Amino acid sequence: MLHPGPAVRSMRAIGTSASVVVEDHGLADAALGLLAVDLADLDEACSRFDPESELRRVERLGQGRPMPVGPLLFAALEAAAQVAARTAGIVDPTIGSALVELGYDRDFDAIAAGHDRPAGPPEPAPGWWQVRLDPSTRTVAIPVGVHVDLGSTGKAFAADRSARRIAEALDCGVLVNLGGDVAVAGPAPVAGWGVGIALSSQTAPTEADEVVVLRDGGLASSGTTARTWRRGGRTVHHIVDPWTGEVAPSTWALVSVLAPTCLEANGWSTASIVWGEDAPDNLAAHGIAARLVGVDGSVVLVGDWPVPCTPADGTEAA
Repeated sequence: MLHPGPAVRSMRAIGTSASVVVEDHGLADAALGLLAVDLADLDEACSRFDPESELRRVERLGQGRPMPVGPLLFAALEAAAQVAARTAGIVDPTIGSALVELGYDRDFDAIAAGHDRPAGPPEPAPGWWQVRLDPSTRTVAIPVGVHVDLGSTGKAFAADRSARRIAEALDCGVLVNLGGDVAVAGPAPVAGWGVGIALSSQTAPTEADEVVVLRDGGLASSGTTARTWRRGGRTVHHIVDPWTGEVAPSTWALVSVLAPTCLEANGWSTASIVWGEDAPDNLAAHGIAARLVGVDGSVVLVGDWPVPCTPADGTEAA
């Protein structure tokens, strides 16, 4: 039986849409099963909303003292620290309390269905450097009152990790898309992996604003319009300026970045939202390829952004 294109399998996990794409249709269900296990493990280790997650237990029980943690949580925290250092603290995992004050205190699906509530004063992030990681003992010390959020880097970290693990386990090329954080691993199709870019990761590939081709590395998109809710009589979104604890300016509706890993791409796309009008110059200074869409619909391209292609069967929206 002939198949028209790559096989796509999707599910809902970690509060977002999750998809895996492989060329061999006979491997698609196995790939989705491996992705499901990886994301369940990630949620168990890193969830901000589950009081029994490993991360929340460390915050609650550690009281600032070093606590031994599993390899998955430690790797996710290391990844968040790397992104924080790379972006000079613009993407900071200690924004948990600020997000709670903004109303992001439960899974996004529950927030979107909730009612507007009064807002408390903004809380600047305590600073990512306060979370002490010791790789020699694999321990983590989180000061009292510091709440870690791995919602941004965690998805990108998971996309890179799962793509790599699925490619190795099934000996095939694979694309993993977690709510717009896309990673590829293993041999790519001859024509590459088509990834559609749109304001929502739920957009049909044929309706994407633009399609780019990935053969390696990762692509991440961050925006201010898809994940919004009402708080204190105003519309807010999930990207926070760690210096103020306030939502980042809505200069850009969507920023998409290409990088050697999804984790790195996500760091720059998230930082761009916080940077606002300074984003194009800052990205250019770091040699980053990016596509920025203003809230007015204007498009700014930075660096070596690829020429868009035509959507094809198997194109995945990001």
